[in-house]
Amino acid sequence: MFGFIVKRMLWALPVLVVVSFVSFLIIQLPPGDYVTAMVAEMRNNGEFVTPLQEEEIRTALGLNDPIVIQYWRWISAILLRGDFGQSFHWNAPVSELIWDRLAITLILSTLSLIFTWIIAIPVGVYSATRQYSVFDYVFTVFGFLGKGIPDFLLALVLMWMGFAWLNMDVGGLMSPQYEGAPMSWAKALNILGHIWIPVVVLATGGAAGLIRVMRANMLDELGKPYVETAYAQGLSERQVVWRYPVRVALNPFISTVGWALPALFSGDVITAVVLNLPTTGPLLLQSLKMQDMYLAGSFILILSVFTVIGTMVSDILLAWSDPRIRYA
Repeated sequence: MFGFIVKRMLWALPVLVVVSFVSFLIIQLPPGDYVTAMVAEMRNNGEFVTPLQEEEIRTALGLNDPIVIQYWRWISAILLRGDFGQSFHWNAPVSELIWDRLAITLILSTLSLIFTWIIAIPVGVYSATRQYSVFDYVFTVFGFLGKGIPDFLLALVLMWMGFAWLNMDVGGLMSPQYEGAPMSWAKALNILGHIWIPVVVLATGGAAGLIRVMRANMLDELGKPYVETAYAQGLSERQVVWRYPVRVALNPFISTVGWALPALFSGDVITAVVLNLPTTGPLLLQSLKMQDMYLAGSFILILSVFTVIGTMVSDILLAWSDPRIRYA
C-alpha cells in the first residue's frame, strides 16, 4: 500500500507542472487581454484612450513580454513567496480576493456534499433492495426531476417560495442588517435561516444522480454468489446488505472525490450568481469576463491542483477499500 501511494504521488508531480503551464496558457488564448477589455469598458463610458496610452498600459503591466517569461514570473512568485499576483480589475492581491471568499465557499460546498451523500446512499440502497416497489418508483421520479431541473431554475423557485410563504429576505447568506456586523447568535441564526436554499439547490442534482448510480451498482451486486453465501450463513438482510454489497457499490462515490474536491473550492457558479452568494464562483466568472489573467489563472491553477490531489486521494481510498484495485 505504501508503494502504491508513493507511485501515485510521483505521478502527480509532473502532472502539476504541466497543469500549471496549461492553466496559464488557457488564459492567454482568447483574443485581446485585460487592457483590451478595460479600454473597451472605458470607451463605452465615454472616456477617450489613445492607442499609444493603451500600449503604454500594456507595457507597464508586462503583457507585452513573451508568454514563457510571464509564466515564469507568475509561477516562481507562487512557489517562492506564495504570491499569486495582483488582480488588474480589483487592484488587490489575488490571494486576498480568493481567501476572503474561500471560507464561505467551503462551508457551503461541504454541507451540500454531506447532504447529497446522506440522501443518496440510503435511498439508493432502499430502491435496489425494494426494486419496483411504490417508493422505488417515487425515488425514480425524484431522480429524473432532480437531474432534469436546472439548478438556477430550482434556485429561483425556492427564492420565490421563501419570499412569498416564509417572508424571507431572499438572496445572499444573511439579511441586509447583519452584513458587516460582528458575528453573534442572532447573525448565526439568520445565516442558518438563509443557507438552506443554496444547500438544497446544490445537493438536489447531485443526490438525484448518485441515487441512480447507487441503485444500479447495488442491483449488480445483489445477485452475485457472495451475497447468496452470506444469506446462507444465516445473516439478516440488513447485515448482508450493509456489510457486503454496499461496500462494493460505494466505489463510484469514492471515485467522485476527484471532482468533489475542486467543486468544494469553486462552488456552483451559476447558482451562486442567481442567489447572490459571496462565494468564489462569481469572482471566477468576473475574472474570466475581464480577462484578469492572474486572478483567472490562479483560479484555474488551484482548481486543477485540487483535481489532481482529489484524483490521487480517490485512487488511494479505492485501493484501501477494494483489494482488487490495489493488486490490479
